[in-house]
Amino acid sequence: MKAINTLRMGGTDVLPLVEGGKGVSVSTGASAGAWAAAGGAGTISIVNADSYDEQGHPVPQIYHGRTRRERHEELVDYAIRGGIAQARIAHEVSGGKGRIHANILWEMAASERVITGVLEGARGMIHGLTCGAGMPYRLADIAAQFGVHYYPIVSSARAFNALWKRSYSKASDLLGGVVYEDPWRAGGHNGLSNTENPFAPEDPYPRVLALRQAMRGFGLDNTPIIMAGGVWWLEEWQDWIDSEELGPIAFQFGTRPLLTTESPIPDAWKRRLLTLKKGDVYLNRFSPTGFYSSAVNNGFLHELRQRAEHQVPFATEATEELTAPYGVGPRKREVFLKPEDVARVQQWESEGFVEALRTPDSTLIFVTPDRARMIVADQTDCMGCLSECKFSNWSQRGPSYSNGHRADPRSFCIQKTLQAAAHASGPDADKVMDENLMFGGTNAWRFGTDPFYANGFVPTTKQLVERIMTGK
Repeated sequence: MKAINTLRMGGTDVLPLVEGGKGVSVSTGASAGAWAAAGGAGTISIVNADSYDEQGHPVPQIYHGRTRRERHEELVDYAIRGGIAQARIAHEVSGGKGRIHANILWEMAASERVITGVLEGARGMIHGLTCGAGMPYRLADIAAQFGVHYYPIVSSARAFNALWKRSYSKASDLLGGVVYEDPWRAGGHNGLSNTENPFAPEDPYPRVLALRQAMRGFGLDNTPIIMAGGVWWLEEWQDWIDSEELGPIAFQFGTRPLLTTESPIPDAWKRRLLTLKKGDVYLNRFSPTGFYSSAVNNGFLHELRQRAEHQVPFATEATEELTAPYGVGPRKREVFLKPEDVARVQQWESEGFVEALRTPDSTLIFVTPDRARMIVADQTDCMGCLSECKFSNWSQRGPSYSNGHRADPRSFCIQKTLQAAAHASGPDADKVMDENLMFGGTNAWRFGTDPFYANGFVPTTKQLVERIMTGK
């Protein structure tokens, strides 16, 4: 195993090990601070992070506004308060070692306001900004305003080329590194383009080499590339370490820090990680962001697949193809279906899927009455957590605050489910985890086969970093 040496990142020498950011109360100050204290770059998430009351208990994010716009403002306030709280914890836990980065999704609601508010309230405690899920052109300007380094997340050389030419070339001195997030292997939201096959993963080496070649064209020979997605044992990446062809490389670990003593995720989530088998992480496109995402294939995703499968095209008036009249729902509203779909709908209804909900694609999905009520309630309670949401049709751009499309019942409220997963507790915790979104990288199944975790061992972050440094 090659020696793993420090590299220059964000103006200081650190281990080439970066904690991946995981939103909504998962990448906290405790985990990020511990990672930095071990010599690497820890990452807090400022995507609706937890803040705390005087007794140190998380403040429940409850919304009182009567309109989406009012609830949106409450959400921004929660996000800024939570981001500041986590930055302070990380700063204290790190003891001045390593680096503390803050991660945010560019397509999160009011992302610029949240980043600015957190940096103003936690001056000197955050050393870098990591940002993806979109094209964060303004990231360099915000970093320059506060004198911190920035780390854009890209999935191709083409994306970085566009960001550099439009914005980043004006603040090249603060570009701390470029995160290459593999769109097939990373957990959470992925950057697959329309030209890439989601079911045919590509070798990351040529893609990262292309990114380095583009960066060299801009004079960024020594700017680290941070490989994210699919990294587990570093001995599997020896060809990347000290490679003259690739230049300086760091490695990001998003999934492995989930299973540490400092990780805030519920014990039920940690237990589930230890039972995963290969193939248990599912690349899907149900997210209200419109992006692909990788998550544990549990009951939550099963129900979303069921919605998509219980689907037929329809029209309110007969067409050349849609000729069969049919009464749907308790009120038997007449619509027109394909004749061959009538039997399928009758079968679903006989199984209890009697509520028909319209989609933006002129189709109907058939769900149970309880599920229909939940979908409508979640859409009504929308707090505008994304810049645009296909599930609720929210858009943060006024004056209508709507994306102009019908809300899509095939998706889900991502804020609600991530909060539920992050805070599951009590005797029903295992059930809650099965019924909510559990993001994870495609290598998450390796918890159950890696001898480091034998007999359910859960390491401290320090022990995990030490283990990673051995290459095994």
